[in-house]
Amino acid sequence: MSTSSLLTPVRLGALQLKNRVVMAPLTRLRAAQPGDVPKPMHAVYYGQRANPGGLLITEATDIAESARGYPGAPGMYSAPQVAAWKRVTEAVHAKGGLIVVQLWHTGRISHSSMHAGGALPVAPSAIAARGQHMTAQGKPVSFEVPRALSLEEIPTIVAQYTQAIKNAREAGFDGVELHAANGYLINQFMEDGTNQRTDRYGGSIENRVRLLLEIIDSAAAAWSADRIGVRLSPGGSFNDMKDSNHEALYDYVVTHLSTRGLAYLHVIEQRESPDTPAGTATSDVAAKIRAEFAGPVIAAGGFDQVSATAAIDAKHADAVAFGRAYIANPDLVERFRVGAALNPYDRRTFYGGDERGYTDYPTLEASASTT
Repeated sequence: MSTSSLLTPVRLGALQLKNRVVMAPLTRLRAAQPGDVPKPMHAVYYGQRANPGGLLITEATDIAESARGYPGAPGMYSAPQVAAWKRVTEAVHAKGGLIVVQLWHTGRISHSSMHAGGALPVAPSAIAARGQHMTAQGKPVSFEVPRALSLEEIPTIVAQYTQAIKNAREAGFDGVELHAANGYLINQFMEDGTNQRTDRYGGSIENRVRLLLEIIDSAAAAWSADRIGVRLSPGGSFNDMKDSNHEALYDYVVTHLSTRGLAYLHVIEQRESPDTPAGTATSDVAAKIRAEFAGPVIAAGGFDQVSATAAIDAKHADAVAFGRAYIANPDLVERFRVGAALNPYDRRTFYGGDERGYTDYPTLEASASTT
């Protein structure tokens, strides 16, 4: 099977890509504390992984201080954060790359120690996730019962997303991705396992999807719909998510997103666990959504070069996002191009820490110079 299709051009809304290899949003938890400000090594990290005409999606980035859920995750709500992100986008653009920022509000996947005055995390309904999370100090702790957002507070959430999008534009990003997947706030509103509201944001599928559509419409007015992507995880159970009829839910979501002129949908394929070896991915979820969505689809979740190429050749996806492979191989696209072996990744350095396991993975060129 030829791998050439993975390295052919594709257009995602306003973004013209020279290849279909996308860097997935990868939480790394290395922002400066306090303040959640990207460090100089963030510019090095993203700059290393930039390639001419290729697309990088940043790690999930908080839209507001009240959106925080993980110690060390960066933000997009303060002047120092915007200035730091500008250095990141400049590093990527200097190599001819494109970069969008993934924006999130973690909702109930948080802890009171991360919020002013020890305030509880917020959610559509006061339903705790099962399992454990972490405090602001990184200590394991059971999830708290979140506080249900009042109807009057929801416009503030929309406004926070809109301001973060304006900040991203100021920081020089080429677009934004809204994180509506993996059990965070937008996803919590969408699914009935976490949303038991009885007002206009709860009950019917139409009501539960209302927040997502309001955020998208406000974002499009603040910038441009063709620079906005949305990440979805249909049928996913991560962060204790469930819905009584996820097929009907996501059919509705895709139908209504098709009318918005978005840059892309980014779809997570379900895996047995995060440790599932690369190359075992199917593209079944992406294929279904691509058949329904009036726009490009990025598939993600356990792909390698061969399975990604197969997904594109089968027209199940227009591009494929790589995570662990991109962490360990800053020159991933070049390795795919020449058929080179990949560096192994070190899971111990995925979250938190310093440059080790972050900016010290060797490129092919660097490896050749030391042999």
